[in-house]
Amino acid sequence: MAGLITRFAPSPTGPLHLGHAFSALCAWDQAQAARGRFLLRIEDIDRARCKLRFETAILDDLRWLGLDWPTPVMRQSARMPAYAKALGRLDAMGLTYRCTCTRGDIRAALSAPQEGAPVLGPDGPVYPGTCRGAGHDAADAAIRLDMRKAVALAGPPVFVETGPIHPGRHAISAEHMIEAVGDIVLARRDIGTSYHLSVVVDDAAQGITLVTRGADLFDATAIHALLQRLLGLPTPGYHHHRLIRDEAGKRLAKRDDARALARFREDGATPADIRAMFGL
Repeated sequence: MAGLITRFAPSPTGPLHLGHAFSALCAWDQAQAARGRFLLRIEDIDRARCKLRFETAILDDLRWLGLDWPTPVMRQSARMPAYAKALGRLDAMGLTYRCTCTRGDIRAALSAPQEGAPVLGPDGPVYPGTCRGAGHDAADAAIRLDMRKAVALAGPPVFVETGPIHPGRHAISAEHMIEAVGDIVLARRDIGTSYHLSVVVDDAAQGITLVTRGADLFDATAIHALLQRLLGLPTPGYHHHRLIRDEAGKRLAKRDDARALARFREDGATPADIRAMFGL
């Protein structure tokens, strides 16, 4: 793919584990094969959990794997004004509302007998819309997207997937977005943005043409394609790779320190060993 630009975007909330290493190598290999560009982005909007020591270790592990990238690296914590601008645009379009619900409030609303079994979306149980139309103006409220209004304005989202699991063109119905995704959070009350909003704004700012990430994020892609339409941003291609799992079939996570890349380095593994472990 001529002009391909892809990226690896870790959150420095723990050590780089094998799953992260695989994702970074997948993005790197695609950029190399296409003679494109590989970019790095530090997704550190959650300041309470992100630590400099984890970021330093992640960068060291990536260099050890043989990866390099242009500097300075984009850092989400420095881009809050860009997210606020995007949020303001959605608000001016009449697509947002403030939500004062706690997680306990949402669980209680969804457990009411008349609600039936909760529908699980990309962010967990689909929000029941308790605050929609309530007119809250609390400064510390979360900000949600009114999904029904959003798809009515922008139309159903469309994106192209090149990964091995769901390849092809995907057109997601308005009904699915409303019923199975729901009114997503655009800005958390403690952060001022969200993964969905910031990743869309940042991918556009970096000129990303192919988003490379794990298959666990495939269901979130429709949200991102919709936000891109609403904000007038280009929709890149998407490549969701397989997930790296342990012997029990469980997806590796940052809490699995035994799977941290640093442990394998300490035991004498080489970058070639890591690649062979993944079948690359």
